Amino acid sequence: MIIHPADRLNKVKEYYFSKKLQEIRDLNKRGYDILNLGIGSPDMMPSRATINALVDSARNPKNHGYQPYRGIAELRDAISRWCSKTYRVDLNPDHEILPLMGSKEGIMHISLAFLNPGDKVLVPELGYPAYRAVTEMVGAVAETYPLLEEENWIPDFDFLFNADLDQFKIMWINYPHMPTGSPPKLEVFDRLVQLAHEKKILLCHDNPYSLVLNQGQPISLLYAEGAFEVAIELNSFSKSHNMAGWRIGWLSGKREYLNEVLKVKSNFDSGMFKGIQEAAVAALDNPQEWHDQRNQVYKDRRELVYELLRKLDCSWKEEEVGMFIWAKIPDAIEDVEQWVDEILYTYKVFITPGFVFGEKGSRYIRVSLCSDVEMFRQALERLKDYKIET
Repeated sequence: MIIHPADRLNKVKEYYFSKKLQEIRDLNKRGYDILNLGIGSPDMMPSRATINALVDSARNPKNHGYQPYRGIAELRDAISRWCSKTYRVDLNPDHEILPLMGSKEGIMHISLAFLNPGDKVLVPELGYPAYRAVTEMVGAVAETYPLLEEENWIPDFDFLFNADLDQFKIMWINYPHMPTGSPPKLEVFDRLVQLAHEKKILLCHDNPYSLVLNQGQPISLLYAEGAFEVAIELNSFSKSHNMAGWRIGWLSGKREYLNEVLKVKSNFDSGMFKGIQEAAVAALDNPQEWHDQRNQVYKDRRELVYELLRKLDCSWKEEEVGMFIWAKIPDAIEDVEQWVDEILYTYKVFITPGFVFGEKGSRYIRVSLCSDVEMFRQALERLKDYKIET
């Protein structure tokens, strides 16, 4: 290169999956035929109504121009109705909902809107790597807060309430939790809101998994009393409506917070294609039966994943939520990365090592449910002769 890259990239590593997927592609070119059980990209189709709405909109010659930065009113109205029905949270569609090109975009926009270089951010010690990466990319400082493994990965509130958080501006949270599958609990959200009021910190809740294998009432952080003053929430069509590649989601919360994020967003894009927005409106009208059918597919796959994990002598918790299974590896395994690579190269099956999500995941793996039943059966067949070296 004839110029040097920006200093901010000195702390930012290439996303683990970006490198690993390239490695898998290279192996497949050499004839390995790797079964990838690591990536959480939904493989099922959106509803027929969703696709029909996209096609109909794309055929309208008036729908191909730039769209409003706040998204079309029809989409904001549909999100408002959906949140009221799903989460029992009433949102003003004109001021408290901001459609986004996926929630990952929102992580960047929120960070640019509220963080100055040197500001501190709390990220969970196990969580989506983008929370830390984006924090560091904008020049802020990411510090982890502990999760209690023995209490199914809820925040360590004794630590948080006793910690000096004066220099912290944002706290990232995510329930149902990824990667552990810990379900959401209103009493946990209530404690988080109490913490945010006491410590004067903005809660940023990432909530894309609430409809996937969640046996209880889907919960929004904004349902907790007092949350609107101290919290904003990201949501996505990717997992709940099988629209990962469509890149559409939204941010909800108090008008003042969303207006600051909009200042950033309006300098990044010129609005989403109207066809995708109109398709999202249709997706939000999917009947409960559609969601039940999707979850039944995941349940069927999960049974095969349990069988695979038993073969690997791993352990897990039955109450996990979402499209992944978080499993503890056997004590006999000393190096999880080496073990994962052994399974990859010897048995041609890829499973995600837990350290990707934080140091506390070093004794875990994560298996995605986003592959068809036949692929899981093939994986079981390939691993039929697997034995732990002792």
